[in-house]
Amino acid sequence: MKLINLVGDRFKERPSDCLIDSHALMVRGGYIKYVANGIFSNFPPLKRVTRKIEQIIREEMDKIDGQEVMFPVVMPASMWEESGRYTSIGAEMVRFTDRGKQPLVLGMTHEEAAVHLVREYANSYTKYPFMIYQIQTKFRDEARPRGGLIRVREFTMKDAYSFHTSQEDLESYYERAHKAYENIYRRCGAPGVISVKSDSGMMGGSVSHEFMLLTPIGEDSIAICKHCGYTANVEAAKSIIENVRDADSEQLAEVNTPDCHTIEEVCNFLKAPTEKSLKAVIYQKNTDDSFVVLFIRGDLDVNETKLTNYLGCGIHPALITEECGLKAGFIGPVNLTVNTSYVVLYDESLKNANNLVCGANKVDFHFTGLDMERDCADIEFHDFAKAIEGGICPECGEHAISISRGIEVGNIFQLGTKYTKSMGMTYLDENGAEQTPIMGCYGIGVGRLAASVCEASHDDFGPIWPMAIAPWQVHLCAVRPDDERVKSAADKLYEDLQNAGIEVIYDDRNVRAGVMFSDADLLGVPLRVVVSPRNLDEGVYELSSRDKKLSEKLNPENAVERLKELIISMTES
Repeated sequence: MKLINLVGDRFKERPSDCLIDSHALMVRGGYIKYVANGIFSNFPPLKRVTRKIEQIIREEMDKIDGQEVMFPVVMPASMWEESGRYTSIGAEMVRFTDRGKQPLVLGMTHEEAAVHLVREYANSYTKYPFMIYQIQTKFRDEARPRGGLIRVREFTMKDAYSFHTSQEDLESYYERAHKAYENIYRRCGAPGVISVKSDSGMMGGSVSHEFMLLTPIGEDSIAICKHCGYTANVEAAKSIIENVRDADSEQLAEVNTPDCHTIEEVCNFLKAPTEKSLKAVIYQKNTDDSFVVLFIRGDLDVNETKLTNYLGCGIHPALITEECGLKAGFIGPVNLTVNTSYVVLYDESLKNANNLVCGANKVDFHFTGLDMERDCADIEFHDFAKAIEGGICPECGEHAISISRGIEVGNIFQLGTKYTKSMGMTYLDENGAEQTPIMGCYGIGVGRLAASVCEASHDDFGPIWPMAIAPWQVHLCAVRPDDERVKSAADKLYEDLQNAGIEVIYDDRNVRAGVMFSDADLLGVPLRVVVSPRNLDEGVYELSSRDKKLSEKLNPENAVERLKELIISMTES
C-alpha cells in the first residue's frame, strides 16, 4: 500500500472533544470517524488492526475446540421472551416492529440465539460437550458512550457459548477458556491484562471473571491484594471491616445538631471521626418504589451492585417526602418508625461497633454513644459496602487491598442452566432420562481491545502497535523522492518487501521529512526504514523501531532478510 493512496487524513491538532489519548490518536491518525453518539466508521488502518485481532481470537478459539457460527443481528422478541430477558433488560436493548407488526430486537448479546441454534441438535448426551462462537456486530444503547471505542453503542464482539452435561465438565472447560484468553491478550500485545472476579449482572450465572487492562483512564475499579495477588472488580469484591470496640460504651444521648444534614457536617460539629458514625442511605425499588433503608459505617460507600443482587431488583436514589415518615439527614436505627413495606438493612461494617454517632429520627437531632449490640438487637448484617484502599483481603486476611482503575477487555461466565432451562433445551442422558444442559459464555470486544492496546502503548506522537496486530509491519519512507537514486532504491525495496510477503506501507510523497515522520508516528508501524540521499551516500538504509528501542544501519543487500528476522522475533515476543 502506498500512503498517498491511503483513505483517511492525519493531522497534528488534538480534537477538543477527545478526552482520552487513544480516542484522540485514533481520530488524528485516520483510524475512526464519528457517525453518531457511540457509533464510528473504521478507516483502513483500524480495519487491518481488528482483522488481525479477530484472526488471533479465531486461532485460540479453534484450539479449544470452538466452532465458528453466525447468529442474526435482528431477532424476534419471542426468543427473548422465552428467556425472560425481553422485559428484564431495560433501555439498553433496542426493540422495534417490522412492517408485519412483529416485535423484534437488535442483538446486544446472543445467549438466546445460541440456545435456539442447537437445542434440537443437542438432544443426546453423545453430542456434548461443544462450543460455538461468532464474531459479530452488536448494538447496545449505552446511556453514556465515552472514550472513542472504549465504550460505544455499536461494536464488534466475539462471543462464545459452551454446552455441558455436568458442572465439572463446565469448570474444566472454563479453565481452558481462561487460558485461551490469556493467550489472546499476550499475542495481541497486552500482557498486562489481569483476570478479576466479577459480578455476572444481566448475563446471570454464579461464577464470572473479567479481564482488565490496568490504566488510570479505566472506568472500572479493581481491588488488588498486594500480598497474595487476589483480584476482583470492586462491584464483586467482598468488603471486610474489623471494628475494635472501645473499652467502655457511652450512654445513648440525644444531641442537638442544627443544620447538620450530611455525615461530614455532623461529625465536624460533634468532633467525631467519620469511622465512628453510622449513616443511612435511602433507595427505592424500581419495581414498586418502596423504600430501602441501608445503614452503613459513615466513612464507607454503598456498593449498589451488591444491594441490587441482594434485593433481586433494580434501585434508584429515593425521593424522601414528609409522607414517607423518614427525616432526611437525621435517619438512624433507634426509634425508627417505617412502613411495613420498607426494607431495613445493615452493612457488615457496623458489626461490633460502639460509641457511634447516628441520626435520631428527629429534625436537627442525632444520637451519640450508639452501641450496635446493645441498641440494635436481633439484626442481620450483610456485605453492601465497596472495598476500600488498605482494606482486608478476603483471601489472605492482610490489610493489603489497593484500588486500581482498569478497562474491561473481555469476560467469561459460568451461566449454568439460566438459558437452557428457561428455553426448554433438554437432552437424554445415558440412562434415557431427560436433563438440562449447562452453559458457559465467553466474550471479547474487538474494537475495545484495539483501543485499549493503543491506550496502553502510545507516546505523545501516536500509537506504538505491537507487531502481531499492527496495521503494517514495515513503514518505508522515501525522503526526497524527487532524487532519482532515492526513488529507484525505495521502489525496489518496496517491491522486494511485497514479494517477500512483508506488509509494508510506502510513503513516496513529495513532502517534508517532518510531515512524513509525523504521519509515520500516527500510523504506529513497528519498524521504519528510511531511504534518503544521506543514507545512500553511506551505502545504507536507516532502520528504527517505533518504540525507539532499535536503531541501526541496514545493508541494502540483506535488508529484506534482516526485516523478516525482526518481524518474527517481535511477533513472538
